[in-house]
Amino acid sequence: ADALPPLFQTDIMGRSRYKFLDNQPHFLTCTIVNWLPIFTNPNRVNIILDSLDFLQSQQRLHLHGYVIMENHLHLIASGDNLSKEIGCFKSYTARSIIDGLMENHNHTLLKQFKEHKQPYRINQEHQLWQEGSHPQAISSAAMFNQKLDYIHNNPVRRGYVDDPIHWRYSSCRNYLGQRGVLTVKLLEA
Repeated sequence: ADALPPLFQTDIMGRSRYKFLDNQPHFLTCTIVNWLPIFTNPNRVNIILDSLDFLQSQQRLHLHGYVIMENHLHLIASGDNLSKEIGCFKSYTARSIIDGLMENHNHTLLKQFKEHKQPYRINQEHQLWQEGSHPQAISSAAMFNQKLDYIHNNPVRRGYVDDPIHWRYSSCRNYLGQRGVLTVKLLEA
């Protein structure tokens, strides 16, 4: 068995892989409804980056790895109340992106976000994010490395770049000792 750094040591037996564990790193996926490619616009990506940077600066979460693709993002993050913070992140970014679409009169995307709104969501007109973030508690150094490799190679698998270091919106550069778009709390497993 892998020797686990203290951050990975926790009792996760008997728990669903879709529940958050306090202070445990989790692999998370946040997906835009109907896989709409909204992150092809740098202004929308900046909303995501600014929000993650804010949450880190306020010590509301620790970001250990990330990639932002055209219609989803993957994170490895930890925190005292990660479930709440991811909910706040998704709520804030959705509101900001929808407001921007309204200001720019982007009726095509707004119509799609309206059509994909869940019927029980009565306090909003649009829905940007799919429900949930499918948290998977990272229970070993090997699992951490596998998830980080998956994140960093996502743009390569999609054919967007030949080398993961060339994808701007990723923590790959951070782990290679270079400056990334966001600061991450490196975990060496």
